[in-house]
Amino acid sequence: MEADGSLESRQESHLGFDHESLKEPRDPEKRKGGWITFPFLAVAILGLGLATGGALSNMVVYLIKEYNVPSVDAAQISTIISGSISVAPVAGAIVADALFGCYPIVAVAMALSVLSLIMFTLTASIPTLRPAVCQFGAGQPCDQASTGQMAALYGAVCLLCLSAAGARFNQATMGANQFDASADRDVFFNWYFIMLYASSVLGATVIVYIQDTVSWSLGFGVSCAASVVGLGALLLGARYYRQPAAQGSPFTGLARVVVAATRKRKVNLVASEELKFYYGIRSTSSSEGDGEVISDGNLAPTDSFSFLNRAAAITDGDVDGADGRAVRPWRICTVQQVEDFKTVLRILPLWSSAVVLSISIGVQINFTVLQALVMDRAVGRFTVPAGSMFVGSLISVVIFLGLLDRILLPLWKRLTRGHTPTPLQCVGVGHALTVASMAASAVIERSRTATVRAHGEEGNPAWVSPLSAMWLLLPFAVAGAGEALHFPAQVTLYYQEFPPSLKNTATGMMAMIVALGFYLSTAVINIVQRATTWLPDNMNASKLENLYWLLTALVAVNFGYYLVCAKLYRYQNIGK
Repeated sequence: MEADGSLESRQESHLGFDHESLKEPRDPEKRKGGWITFPFLAVAILGLGLATGGALSNMVVYLIKEYNVPSVDAAQISTIISGSISVAPVAGAIVADALFGCYPIVAVAMALSVLSLIMFTLTASIPTLRPAVCQFGAGQPCDQASTGQMAALYGAVCLLCLSAAGARFNQATMGANQFDASADRDVFFNWYFIMLYASSVLGATVIVYIQDTVSWSLGFGVSCAASVVGLGALLLGARYYRQPAAQGSPFTGLARVVVAATRKRKVNLVASEELKFYYGIRSTSSSEGDGEVISDGNLAPTDSFSFLNRAAAITDGDVDGADGRAVRPWRICTVQQVEDFKTVLRILPLWSSAVVLSISIGVQINFTVLQALVMDRAVGRFTVPAGSMFVGSLISVVIFLGLLDRILLPLWKRLTRGHTPTPLQCVGVGHALTVASMAASAVIERSRTATVRAHGEEGNPAWVSPLSAMWLLLPFAVAGAGEALHFPAQVTLYYQEFPPSLKNTATGMMAMIVALGFYLSTAVINIVQRATTWLPDNMNASKLENLYWLLTALVAVNFGYYLVCAKLYRYQNIGK
């Protein structure tokens, strides 16, 4: 973007849209990309987010009411689906980086989203694809779904997971690829997250309301229409997109370090005085995509995790003597690749503490839906869908992010004479708020079960407590405030601390946190079900309060673990 110093130019830059970028550039190599691609990408992002949110937000209720799945099992299934949706984009990003580039993967993924929503709509529209209707909470046993009926449903879920794998991360990367200036990329990323949250809120409110009050088939149909519009917008903008060639995944370099160090485990680094280390090929041209990492020849391997230094030690046959290229790339790595891998290892303890946060939040989201089903969800004449309750967390994140940016952080800087909270400090406060959120869920559940006992309705699974379900928004609000602190702070920490070759790994690490948290939360629930009687299918006879107190203790202990890790961690690129 040209900067001429004029007021008009500065205003355009501030808004993020540069009229000059819409004109035909003189350089034919840069005739594509720029803000002209934004409308197409925006509609594609919103369409996919709305479709996914509309399909998954009410999944617990859909399984219970239409497939006669026991409530706890439905929560478990929904948790596994959420975990798969979260982890799949990591694989999609690797495939796009290493093989095909972003645009082809995103286009195929959005086509799969359309097919998935068509299948969801069919399961809701064709009676033979579901078991016989059974009134929720009735005393008579319900017919279970057949293998074929569940296969149709799970087929739709699998297609949606594949869609998320190809599109979620790659949409962001594809958008960033359209811009040369880092300021433009920053503006795009801001809009990307705004659209991601906005589409999630719309899916979890408007579409869920249609599913609950009109029909499931219409609700899924609206999601399908959104997916079709998103795919159409993406394809219409194809002639404007930059499509950089695939340049290989950074994960490959990490894997090579492990393999090379393992294969050279017998190399004695101390005894070999003439041992040399590999620094890559000296070249004035870009080395992207050639598999070699150019590093500083004066950089000696650090002493931490010294066993990994074997991966960069040159042994017979590793390097071509003529041009210095690695002959056996899975046996020799550059010193820089080894140091990059060490950076990941140093940050893993902090990363692992965030997984426990995700476990507790995964349990809270799905069991709050079950709580809401047996609580008073009326707000005036409007009945809030149970599947929309977690929207409180999304709204809390947005509101708290605004408060942080405009009020809380400026006030903090004023009180501390210009001190800016470090990423680790922000993450720590997020941990503490998550502890408070789990405790709040336990207290509210205690109040709900007290009304059940007071009315003697423990044996009636259909009885609805007069306690307002709006109380469930309080724990979500606290959890959302915590997420607004720890989620962006973790992304900042990973992005700034990782070396340039691994910047994109930051997003992948966050996805793995969410995915592992959802998967491990199902394991926690399975253990609780096997070891206790807290979670029967009848929520009015359950002891869910005990589960929440268990989670409170778990995240509190994890908070202590995090404090130890944070105390021992030393920033590499962020000022202390």
